Amino acid sequence: MSITRTDILAAATCLEGHVFRTPCIPAEAISRTVGATVFLKLENLQHTASFKVRGALVKLLRLSADERTAGVVAASAGNHAQGVAYHASRLGIPATIVMPVGTPFTKIGRTEALGAKVVVAGDDLNAAEARARDIADGCGATFVHPYDDPDIIAGQGTVGLEVLADVPEIDTLVAPIGGGGLMAGIATAVRAVRPSIRLVGVEAGQYPSMHRAIGGRCDEGAAGPTLAEGIAVKRPGHLTRPIIEAEVDDIMLVDEAALEQAVHMFMVQQHLVVEGAGAAPLAAMLTNPSQFAGRQVGLIVSGGNIDSRLLAAILTRGLAREGRLVRMRIEIDDAPGVLARVCGLIGDSGGNIVEVHHRRLFQDVPIKRADVDVVVETQDTRHARGLIDCIANAGYAVRQLSGVAEEDWG
Repeated sequence: MSITRTDILAAATCLEGHVFRTPCIPAEAISRTVGATVFLKLENLQHTASFKVRGALVKLLRLSADERTAGVVAASAGNHAQGVAYHASRLGIPATIVMPVGTPFTKIGRTEALGAKVVVAGDDLNAAEARARDIADGCGATFVHPYDDPDIIAGQGTVGLEVLADVPEIDTLVAPIGGGGLMAGIATAVRAVRPSIRLVGVEAGQYPSMHRAIGGRCDEGAAGPTLAEGIAVKRPGHLTRPIIEAEVDDIMLVDEAALEQAVHMFMVQQHLVVEGAGAAPLAAMLTNPSQFAGRQVGLIVSGGNIDSRLLAAILTRGLAREGRLVRMRIEIDDAPGVLARVCGLIGDSGGNIVEVHHRRLFQDVPIKRADVDVVVETQDTRHARGLIDCIANAGYAVRQLSGVAEEDWG
């Protein structure tokens, strides 16, 4: 079944007044960093912090009265689950969501809080989907696919309509690809009226399913955990693949380091909480800067559901990369007052000690000596190097254990 721009315009009519029309804002700080004029479509500000509510609502609104009474079933570990649960509750439609074993309790709790019944089953999303289909078949409910459904694709495509309406000058539009519902919808929405626009999809390097499928490879090619779990899809959609193959100019793969850097940049430079999948378009720009230089680029920030502990770790690692958090090992005499003198040197140099660990019980340390591992907050890389030089010049052997560079002083 083909999807047309008319379908997406009809979906936009369905969504009007029910889904937040998210802003598309200029990103001046990011633009300076990447050498392009960047605009951000902030779907992380959407209900449930994801674009998924768009397609879910279109699908639910088009159910018959009998289908609404029988209810819906979906399989998801996150954003699709919450999108279906949110609107099903609003419309009075019974909803069951099958979530795979290992889904974080916070996501299960959020989905239940939105009014859905949660069934935990299956080792992965494929197994969870099979269980969900069994449940739907058994009770006569409608299975709501996360991306391989015309109504879902049409609903997601309304993102593209809004971007073009708000920022008609863009010449490049970049969106994440998991199963392909968002990218297929956007491509259908914008290509008909802007045939010259460059459309770029982005996949996590560990889950290049659409990239491989379009390249003629049938293997899943999935490997391990990824920061962009929202697009960690092993098999692309049957409906979405031909649309993307025909309309999308390029699919870029990004590695975990680029995804982490992009999440960090959104938080630090734009003060935006963005999940890994939502940061994938920016990660593509950081990985391939020459392909975007000087262009007017729209990035689809698809979601903001990131675990708070994971975000905290990303920010802390970012401080280390910037030289603002440095861990060093200092060799000192195991005598009264020496540790205090070293701490004094750090404080006098403007460093703030976050953590100290005194090592004197291991055989690689001489009996009358001790190693002190210190984590220090600094202003930047230059400040960190100056602080380490100060310690070395005072006669202490010091070695940086983590930070911008692994070097020895003294």
